[in-house]
Amino acid sequence: MTGEDSNSKDSMENNQGACSGREGKGKRLWKKVKYQLVEYHSLPGYLRDNEYILGHYRSEWPMKQILLSIFTIHNETLNVWTHLIGFFLFLALTIYTAMKVPKVVDLNSLQHFPDILKKADLYKLQSELLTCLPSMSDLYRLGEEISSWHVKELLYNCLPESFSSGNHTDVCVLHSVKEDLGNIIAPLMIRPITRWPFFAFLGGAMFCLLSSSICHLLSCHSERLSYIMLRLDYAGIAALIATSFYPPVYYSFMCYPFFCNLYMGFITLLGIATVVVSLIPVFQTPEYRTIRASLFFGMGLSGLAPILHKLFLFWGEPEVFHTTGYEILMGALYGIGAVVYATRIPERWMPGKFDIAGHSHQLFHILVVAGAYTHYRAGLVYLRWRDLRGC
Repeated sequence: MTGEDSNSKDSMENNQGACSGREGKGKRLWKKVKYQLVEYHSLPGYLRDNEYILGHYRSEWPMKQILLSIFTIHNETLNVWTHLIGFFLFLALTIYTAMKVPKVVDLNSLQHFPDILKKADLYKLQSELLTCLPSMSDLYRLGEEISSWHVKELLYNCLPESFSSGNHTDVCVLHSVKEDLGNIIAPLMIRPITRWPFFAFLGGAMFCLLSSSICHLLSCHSERLSYIMLRLDYAGIAALIATSFYPPVYYSFMCYPFFCNLYMGFITLLGIATVVVSLIPVFQTPEYRTIRASLFFGMGLSGLAPILHKLFLFWGEPEVFHTTGYEILMGALYGIGAVVYATRIPERWMPGKFDIAGHSHQLFHILVVAGAYTHYRAGLVYLRWRDLRGC
């Protein structure tokens, strides 16, 4: 082999090595570029939903990169985490509720009970109670027949005003003693009411929040997966709205089976119908955004009938006004969220300025979590009210 041939061969090998090196660098560079965030105009049609969010999109990434993106910054990061944190919040509330809530007797309110008894004429109080109350052996039998509310009425009726001996101070003391005795004796005579409507609501809230987080995390993978995730998201919203009706309807009308079944059946069917409509492909297009929001808003608005009916039946009871206040606040939070979602405020005022944080969908998520928590607080009032009130 001549020197020229040797030099030519070495040159060819060097060129091949340089080409393979450039090819390796090109692959690594393409791998980095491939998983970079893109702008709105670069998205495939099925990912184009909000033209006012201009950048920081993930587009058709592999599943591994999508799962890891939960810890990176993009325009869906806060959409994922606002509802994921909400899910863990309601999971904790569910565990707490199952273990601790509610205890019928408020122990804090009874810490002054010994002082109250010192002011009362215990001999007269004992004789009156022994005369008008049943023996302890009969308490559990009576517990199957009468409610704790009737226990309180029994105490008020069986301890006459003559017990006070005409002294105004003793009258006030007597009323306090009656109330505290009612709170002590009532739990011995009744069983706590069923909790399933309250836990149904908590389950619906957790399903909604978790499905929403999964949808926002995975929808950018492919058109088929996006199609599935959007339907899961809408099913979660319908489940939250429907199950939110269960505690107020059941605990308000548990003594009126016809109305209880009527309202709960109606909202359940409406929730199922909403999910079915959500399965129609044309329903997913951006042109129907306002209709989607209006459908869910109308579903929530249908709760006005049982609330007004509840006020009519139990007007004057403080728990009814308390729960109604919570429900009005919850409706306001959900309603504002729906309006923000449909109008795309504030990003429509300054396109591109709220791509990462502060856009309408993130605000909508926060308002949904706040509304659901407000409803949880109302549910606690319902449970305590019905445990003490009965029918």
